[in-house]
Amino acid sequence: MKQKQMAILMTMTISIFLCMLDTTVMNIALPAIQTGLHTDLDTLQWALNVYTIAFAAFTIPLGRIADQFGRNKVYFAGLILFLLGSLTSASSSTVAILIIGRALQSIGAAIVFPASMAIGINSVQLNKRNTAVLILGITQGLAAAFGPTIGGLLTQFCGWRGIFYINVPLVLLAAIMCVALLPMKNENIVKAKLDISGMCLAILLLFSLTLALVKASAWGWTSGKILSLFAGFVIALILFIWRESMASDPMIRLHLFKYRHFTGAVVMTVLSGILFVGVMVLMPSFFTKIQGHTELEAALMITPASIMVFLLSPVSGLLLKKMGARQLIALGIVLLGLGYVGLSVMNPRIYWQFAISCILIGTGYGIIIGPITVLSAGDFTGELLTASQSVTGVFRQIGTVLAVAIFVSALSTNLATAKAQVWSAARNEVKKLSVIQTRQKHIMMTNKSLANRTKAAEFLWKWLINKKIHGDILKISLEYAARNWYDTSKNGVRSVINF
Repeated sequence: MKQKQMAILMTMTISIFLCMLDTTVMNIALPAIQTGLHTDLDTLQWALNVYTIAFAAFTIPLGRIADQFGRNKVYFAGLILFLLGSLTSASSSTVAILIIGRALQSIGAAIVFPASMAIGINSVQLNKRNTAVLILGITQGLAAAFGPTIGGLLTQFCGWRGIFYINVPLVLLAAIMCVALLPMKNENIVKAKLDISGMCLAILLLFSLTLALVKASAWGWTSGKILSLFAGFVIALILFIWRESMASDPMIRLHLFKYRHFTGAVVMTVLSGILFVGVMVLMPSFFTKIQGHTELEAALMITPASIMVFLLSPVSGLLLKKMGARQLIALGIVLLGLGYVGLSVMNPRIYWQFAISCILIGTGYGIIIGPITVLSAGDFTGELLTASQSVTGVFRQIGTVLAVAIFVSALSTNLATAKAQVWSAARNEVKKLSVIQTRQKHIMMTNKSLANRTKAAEFLWKWLINKKIHGDILKISLEYAARNWYDTSKNGVRSVINF
């Protein structure tokens, strides 16, 4: 590649890194943000979901706008919008302002991401295109993989606001390089209509599915609200497919799915995203809120997965020529599956057991991301190439949305179960104390008789530990609930046991 082509490609990698980094950088900072903004996890997770949902829904329409008005100019505008969203998020004083800031970020990312892919791929000669696609694809995977680690480091040393302020110098660098390298006048433009109906239906179906998965544990899987949301999702999906098949300029070109390599790449993008991001969402909260580690410690504990992605992503590009994309993807899925098997049987208090599973998951994902990107590009050229990369980007965000919704929902459900069990067990243990019945409530509800309350809580904590339910989310939830109850009792604060 020529020097200017390489500079343009590196500028686009910075932009793509920023867009993908913000899909996972918040995960490990959630406990700190939750404390700082005095909110609950169910509300706070919408700061995650608004980014991924809007990113997924607006990527293709805003990519079309870039084609109509000039990619370079629109790309620059997207960088400025992403910058404003980052500053708003960093300075937020309430969760509502944070969600607004994240929404601005997501719209900026939805502009920058497809424009970056198109500009980066079109900046090199045809015979170097696969290399450019591989570099841009690996950048996406690395950003998602190192998001929690970067988030943990920044949260530990700069506070949670640092995860948004870090975007500022990178955006300014990308903007300066954009002005220096890319022409802003006389750009090639493409005349196309915007598929507003398709975009609205995409937002509706993604929102309905996400809200249903997030609230199912609280509202009940068979409640009218949840069933209505799932019905709305199905109806919106059917209408979306019908609309896209009829539209002259659809949001998603359905005929892309006639190509087996593209369909396979999309399916693997969603599946691998769920499996990888799911661990990156759940484990930081487990390490910080349940095991009591700092954000920095939690970041280092999940780093093995990120390191494996970093090491194997470039290697997968070399292996791609020898083994073929399908064989590499199959190997990656097997390794991801083995990693989850390890998680299901591990003892969560023995770190090396988690580390092995983490390495397997990182290895599997690192092997997959390069071949997936190359397969999704295939032999497409021109508008089809841009469309294929935009659609793949959309489904990558869908995988992230589903991972957050599924794993947060599972954790919330099991926490509720654990709290009910702790409540029942604690009442039974309090009744066994050698005090008269009329004093039991007083023991649990006042600051007196601290020794007796501590004894009851300590007994309960040991009882839970001795259960030896390894590798189960319920185990994690029980430990969290019991420790919370024990600490509350030990400090002489009002007990969580509500007599």
